[in-house]
Amino acid sequence: MRWLSVAAMAAGLFAGGAQASDYSIKLAHSLSTSEPAHLAAEYFAKNVTERSQGRLEVEVFPGEQLGSGKEVNEMMRQGANVMNITDPGYLSDFVPDVGVLNGPYLLKKPEDFKKILASDWYQEIDGKLQDAGFRVVSFNNLFGARHVIADKPVRTPADIAGMTVRVPPNQMWIATFEAMGARPTTVNWSEVYSALAQNVVAGAEAPLGSLWGSKLFETRKTVSMTSHFVAWVAFVASEDYFDSLPEDLQAILLEEGEKAGDYMTKLTLEKQAEYMEKFEAEGVTFVTDVDVEAFQKATASVYGAFPDWTPGLHERISAILQ
Repeated sequence: MRWLSVAAMAAGLFAGGAQASDYSIKLAHSLSTSEPAHLAAEYFAKNVTERSQGRLEVEVFPGEQLGSGKEVNEMMRQGANVMNITDPGYLSDFVPDVGVLNGPYLLKKPEDFKKILASDWYQEIDGKLQDAGFRVVSFNNLFGARHVIADKPVRTPADIAGMTVRVPPNQMWIATFEAMGARPTTVNWSEVYSALAQNVVAGAEAPLGSLWGSKLFETRKTVSMTSHFVAWVAFVASEDYFDSLPEDLQAILLEEGEKAGDYMTKLTLEKQAEYMEKFEAEGVTFVTDVDVEAFQKATASVYGAFPDWTPGLHERISAILQ
């Protein structure tokens, strides 16, 4: 599948019309099947299919089976019957202001994100995403605090200076790790294990669930609890395809999407201690005495690095979070 063009993949998805269900959606993500995001996706798919009495069938495709996150987003823009579990960094390619939600140390605690989702600002962003071809089915999906896995402790920016760190292919991650003093290198998530094993990169960053699900502990044995992002992800569909559905099926998608977001958030919070125990059983050391204040100071300049943002964006978000 990976050698096909995005247009060819989208065409293949459109062509899958002769099915028992009236409508179908392929829900893609880049992660392993053990992670809360996948479990929430399966929960969502089951509930939508059952509640629609089979009229709308949702099938989940993990591990970049339908292509990279960027490729799937392009398929959605072309109107394909796909959904993606994606994040603000990828969506900022189309609506720049949404990228602020991936900013370093933006949220002090996960529940702060509810203030953003309830704000007039978010309603504006949601409308802009629809105009760009994306229908947000849910954004209340906690992905978790992101930490650094490497072969040495990372307590201060000095410890990560010059380190080659795998980051997703979007500008917020690149700018954040450059501000820390690291050398960010973009690698698709499905390739990060081999990049670490072959020393293409020295470290990576992700929530504990993703670090565990991709077995990165087999390549590096130190996880530093930097919590540089508290990440939320969205279940997103093609706006064109969403509009083509009957209104009752649209309502089912949105209602079950919110339930799936709550379910994913619950799983993410519940599994943190479990993941730490599993890592420790594999010989992983956790570094908890991270100088978070030093990292906050080092990365504060990132919010001024995006000229396409609406002036005063960070200040507006900060006011919402008060």
